[in-house]
Amino acid sequence: MSGSAAAAALYETVIGLEVHVQLSTRSKMFCGCACAFGAPPNTLTCPVCLGLPGSLPVLNRAAVELGVRAALVLNCTVRPDSRFHRKNYYYPDIPKNYQISQYQYTGHPPLATDGVLALEAGGVTRRVGIRRVHLEEDTGKLVHAGGRSLVDYNRSGTPLMEIVSEPDLRSAEEARLFLTRLRAVLQYAGVTTGRMEEGTLRCDANVSLRDPGGPHGTRTEIKNMNSLRSVERALRFEEARQRDLLAGGAAVVQETRHWDEARGLTFSSREKEEAQDYRYFPEPDLLPVRVDAAWIERIRKDIPELPEARRRRYVETYGLPEHDAGLLTETRPMAEFFEATVQLGGHPRTVANWLVGDVAAYMNAAGVEIEQIAVRPAALAGLLALVDRGTISGRSAKEVLEEMLRTGRAADEIVRERGLVQISDTDELIRLVDAAIAENPGPVGDVKAGKDRAVTFLVGQVMKKSRGRANPEMVNRLLRDRIGAP
Repeated sequence: MSGSAAAAALYETVIGLEVHVQLSTRSKMFCGCACAFGAPPNTLTCPVCLGLPGSLPVLNRAAVELGVRAALVLNCTVRPDSRFHRKNYYYPDIPKNYQISQYQYTGHPPLATDGVLALEAGGVTRRVGIRRVHLEEDTGKLVHAGGRSLVDYNRSGTPLMEIVSEPDLRSAEEARLFLTRLRAVLQYAGVTTGRMEEGTLRCDANVSLRDPGGPHGTRTEIKNMNSLRSVERALRFEEARQRDLLAGGAAVVQETRHWDEARGLTFSSREKEEAQDYRYFPEPDLLPVRVDAAWIERIRKDIPELPEARRRRYVETYGLPEHDAGLLTETRPMAEFFEATVQLGGHPRTVANWLVGDVAAYMNAAGVEIEQIAVRPAALAGLLALVDRGTISGRSAKEVLEEMLRTGRAADEIVRERGLVQISDTDELIRLVDAAIAENPGPVGDVKAGKDRAVTFLVGQVMKKSRGRANPEMVNRLLRDRIGAP
């Protein structure tokens, strides 16, 4: 390895994230237009969010409250006075040619600053600084199709919150963990849905390499990452790209790069702008935002149970393993699905096993979240009740769940159609057991010699004969009785 290559291999990765969060308000930031995902293009607009001459913005109080709530759960200092500014730039998706945002000027701070989010992994706690939380309006959406670029202004003016971390992250895996934890905290607090596939949570990343503990290197900004997996893949690629440049003696250029999910690489988009390029100045059409101590305290008292507290409750109240409790509380919809199923009669440990096992495997393969699957808590509780009553076996239940997830049909309907009702009739089971004993003299001898693994094999043979419908506990007992096992 050359000297420069060896030096590049020792560089430390430095990552800071800029996370844009759409707030869960009914109306937009500065007008009364509705916020709704999936509406026909350009149907949720008015003169204000289209930036037409003579229109004036009116601040959405609910957006400010959600911003304060986010600041509190991120341990930030909420500023009693903050201001909006005009961020000037031109793109087709911003009709005013400026965005109403907040920026950190002396005397004109953003909504909140100086927070921290704790990450726990492998028994180690890392504290990642939150530089600022500020409010702004979202832009429209460009749609590129058939060689043309179309603009949908439905999203224009949607309340947006930007959370800027300190450059405290040191790997792509750590950045993904930070984003996962951040999304969970904001979901639990009721600030946002956090659905990255709908664009309600978007992430840009600043990446650089440096000598360990030394001054920061030249950074690049990466955009267009629309999933947790994309964030990790893009950061891995960019880290490797910069390392290769430095190993070859080349310089890293400060620029904005876009992530191409299909090709698995970042590509140059434009030179990175600095704050002065946006020509910030105070928004003349909006008064300063005043947030007094009493308002902050009312918002603080309204914050619901957060993921860490819920994780501890699952361990202490339900006796769940730490790992399972962590997976169940990773998103608020998953935790709510779990609790709803338990309230409908499911045993907590059993429900947890099915959710973090078969259901999670399906979600990962299909690339969907828990709220998007066809099975709802009542349906899962109904399936588990069939197992508890001995109507179907656990093996058959897995087959039924697969069909439920694929079609949304009820468990009892699938069981009737496929003839999966568990066989618990003693005479019928004795017939199957005797047939398995007659066909497998070797394993029968092993059972008589006290080898329990042979019993498991014979149970499997009976289950095959019954097409998975035999009651496995009864089969186990009958095999031992008929063989005369010690």
